Amino acid sequence: MGLTKKIVLAMVVGIAVGVLFNVLNTSQVLGAGVTGFINNYLTNGLFDIVGRIFIASLKLMVVPLVLVSLICGSCALSEGSRVGVLAGKTLLLYLVTTAAAISLALLLATVFQPGVGMEGIAGDASFEPKPSPPLSEVLVNIFPTNPVEAMAKGNMLQIIVFALLMGYAISRSGKPGQRIAGFFNDLNDVILRMVSVLMIFAPYGVFALLANKIAQLGFETILLLLKYFLVVLGALLLHALGVYSLLLKLLSGLNPWQLLKKMRPAMVFAFSTASSAATIPVTLQTVEKRLGVDNKVASFTVPLGATINMDGTAIMQGVATVFISQLYGIEIGLMGYLTVILTATLASIGTAGVPGVGLIMLAMVLQQVGLPLEGIAIVMGVDRLLDMVRTAVNITGDSVVSTIVAKSEGALNVNTFNDANYNSVVSNGEEQRAAS
Repeated sequence: MGLTKKIVLAMVVGIAVGVLFNVLNTSQVLGAGVTGFINNYLTNGLFDIVGRIFIASLKLMVVPLVLVSLICGSCALSEGSRVGVLAGKTLLLYLVTTAAAISLALLLATVFQPGVGMEGIAGDASFEPKPSPPLSEVLVNIFPTNPVEAMAKGNMLQIIVFALLMGYAISRSGKPGQRIAGFFNDLNDVILRMVSVLMIFAPYGVFALLANKIAQLGFETILLLLKYFLVVLGALLLHALGVYSLLLKLLSGLNPWQLLKKMRPAMVFAFSTASSAATIPVTLQTVEKRLGVDNKVASFTVPLGATINMDGTAIMQGVATVFISQLYGIEIGLMGYLTVILTATLASIGTAGVPGVGLIMLAMVLQQVGLPLEGIAIVMGVDRLLDMVRTAVNITGDSVVSTIVAKSEGALNVNTFNDANYNSVVSNGEEQRAAS
């Protein structure tokens, strides 16, 4: 059985076990003693420990992989002086997809009206948002004063800037630069092998994460906010399957279904971890090995996308804004919707790398259109499950933008992309050919 099938199987079994434990915990059919054992030693014990160790292992690889891979990629790009063009294309595409995502969310939420008839659940909900950083501070903080500190804190924007500068300097340093470039290329191969070894244990980590999350999720909350949940979920799926497919077809002429099929391993990882940053090693490897995107492009577009591409979060913000306005009976009008689109699109870059970015962005959007922040506390009940889906949407967007940019730069192996039988499976660090 290939790694992808193992991960999907682990995901299905993890969800089933989580649902079973949730039902047993709610019904108390086995008695308080057995239920307590399940909660303390399995859900919050074994599953929680294994899941957290797996996430920590993934995050362990993020900084070295992004740093080394981006240095290697920027070395190659700098030789042809394409860094500025590449960055411009990538940033523009990420902004366009984010604007499209929130526009779609506002349209669906306006049509289906998830907050109408739900006024009674507002109650005494309260929410205290973290302060959003001023734009000037964000711009200054993009440039690291201490690259070691940036790596220690996992500040992705600062790491990207440092790696680009390092790669550019290496490409302009003659023979010393060639020796350093050779070292980083070798180091990149070693780090990728480390990722391959880690992937062997991925099914167990995925099982533990999903079993833990689903077991803790209350069905009452989901049922109460079912309409809101379904509108957000529908917008996420429509954006991933519709908008991305149309964008890929129009701008590259490639088959969208082929991309979606080959991105399944990364999507499953993103869904189970609910972290674009933690999924970077898998996304990067999948984009390069299965889609045929050259490392010099993927090493720039994927880490940048994991930091600033927040289409899934933008969709949540769009639906949540309309939901909260309907919940409190406040009409924001056409100008309010336009303000939401502009604010959320710019905030996706302005708050990049800030902890709790999704809620900060939503608080900023609500403040701009004069809606009560207390509404955030209501939608937070189902946000954990939706977060898993929107993370999968985000990394799908990263792969689409990477493929489009690579195609425009002549850095895409079209034969690899179109090879329907190419299923790159990581097994003991080796790529194998198998039927998709």
